[in-house]
Amino acid sequence: MTSLAATDKLFFDRADSALDRMTAERVVEQALNGSDDGELFLEYRESEMISLDDGRIRSAAFDSNLGFGLRAVAGEATGYAHAGEVSEAALRRAASSVSAVASGHHGVVAEAPRATNSRLYSDANPLQLMDFSARTGLLSEIDAYARGKDSRVTQVMASLGGEWQAVQIMRPDGTRVADMRPLVRLNVSVVVEHNGRRETGSYGTGGRFAYDAVTTEAVWRGAVNEALRQALVNLDSRPAPAGEMEVVLGSGWPGILLHEAIGHGLEGDFNRKKTSAFSELLGKRIASKGVTVIDDGTIPDRRGSLTVDDEGTPTNRTVLIEDGVLVGYLQDRLNARLMNMPATGNGRRQSYAHSPMPRMTNTVMLGGAHEPAEMIASIKRGLYAVNFGGGQVDITSGKFVFSASEAYLIEDGKVTAPVKGATLIGNGPDSLTKVAMVGNDMAMDPGIGTCGKNGQGVPVGVGQPTLKLSGLTVGGTAA
Repeated sequence: MTSLAATDKLFFDRADSALDRMTAERVVEQALNGSDDGELFLEYRESEMISLDDGRIRSAAFDSNLGFGLRAVAGEATGYAHAGEVSEAALRRAASSVSAVASGHHGVVAEAPRATNSRLYSDANPLQLMDFSARTGLLSEIDAYARGKDSRVTQVMASLGGEWQAVQIMRPDGTRVADMRPLVRLNVSVVVEHNGRRETGSYGTGGRFAYDAVTTEAVWRGAVNEALRQALVNLDSRPAPAGEMEVVLGSGWPGILLHEAIGHGLEGDFNRKKTSAFSELLGKRIASKGVTVIDDGTIPDRRGSLTVDDEGTPTNRTVLIEDGVLVGYLQDRLNARLMNMPATGNGRRQSYAHSPMPRMTNTVMLGGAHEPAEMIASIKRGLYAVNFGGGQVDITSGKFVFSASEAYLIEDGKVTAPVKGATLIGNGPDSLTKVAMVGNDMAMDPGIGTCGKNGQGVPVGVGQPTLKLSGLTVGGTAA
C-alpha cells in the first residue's frame, strides 16, 4: 500500500470519517484562490513514553492526535487555522479564516514541489511491533545491569519512547504527498556516590526505526556502560579553569554547538529579515579554510531525516559553508520565494497546530585531514570538551554559552584531569574563523537531538569531526 493510500484510510476513509477527499480538495482550492502559496496539512500521531526510576515504572503514557492545519500565504502574510478534528465543518471554518489573508490579493499559487519516490525509513508503526510488557521488562533489566556493574551506583533512570506520525499534504492544484514517520529513543541516566559526592552520567540513542534497533542487548548495555563511564569520570573531576585557551571539541554530539551557534543563523527567515549575524554574506569567507558545513535530511534512519518536509518538498543535502565560504541558506517555500532562492526541503512544523518555518534536519561539519591525537599534542594548555549539556545562543549577534558535561584538561600535549563546570563562551561567526584543525573522524550524534525555535520543537541530528579551535573563552569554577 502506498503512503497516500494508507493515509487516506486515516483521514478520509475511516468508518466515522466526516470529510471525504474530493470535498477537501474543493475547499482547499477555493480557500487558497488568489494566494501565493499554501496547503492543507493533515496529521495523525501516536506517541508513548515509559519511564523507570529506582527500580520502578514511574510513568507510562500513551497519546494519539488527529487534526489538520490550513495555511494561505499572500506576500509576506500568512493566514493559518487548525483544528483537532478532521471534518468538513471544521475545514470550512478554517477556510473562511485563512482566505481573508488573500483578500484583494491576486497571486498565483506557486507550483507544487517535485515528486519523490525515495523512502528513508520504514512506514511501520513501531508502537505496534513490541509488547508493552517487553518494554517494561527491558527497563527493569537496565536497572539491574547498571546496579550490578558498580557498587557506587545509587540511582538508575531509564526511559523508552516512540512515536508514529502519518501526514498528508494537499495543495490547491490537487497535488498530494504523504509520509509515515517512525521515531524511537532510549535514554539512560546513572547516579553514583562516593565519599559523600554524587555525580551523574547519561546516554541516549534513537532514530527513525523500530524499537528493536535500540533494545538489543548490545545497544542497551552499551548505553548503560557509557552513562556509568561518564558518571565515574565526573566523580573524579576537579573544578574547571577559566580564561582564554585553545579548545578541542570531540566528534559527534558536540556538533550541537555548531547547530545552535551557527546553524540557526543560516536559516532563511532570519536572513530574509536581516536579523542573522550571517545576513548578506553569501559568497563571502566566514570560516577557516577546510570548514564545510551541510544540512542533510536524506540520511536513512537518522532522527533529523525526512522523506519530505512538512510542506511536501523532498529533503535535500544542502551545502551551507564550502571550504570556509558561505554558499547557501536553509529555506522553506515562503522565504525561498521572497528571497528568489530554491526551497531546500527545510520547511518544518512541530504538529498540525503550527505553521511551518525554516528548520535544520541533520547539520554536519564534514571531516578533514588531521588525526585527533595530533590536535591534542599541539596544545600546551587547553580544554578537551567531549560532551555538552545545555546552551544558549543569540541569533542576531551569534553569541553563545554552552555547558560541557564531560571535559578534560590538556597539559603539555596530553589529556589529563577531568574537569567539571566548564562553559564555552563565544560567538558563532568568530568561532568559525578560529577552527585551526579539522579531524578525520567525522561522526553523527547517537540520535537524541531536539531543536527549539519560536516555541516549536522538532527532532534533529548533528555531526562533526574532532575540531581544534585556536581560542575560546572558557568559564570555569576553579578558585
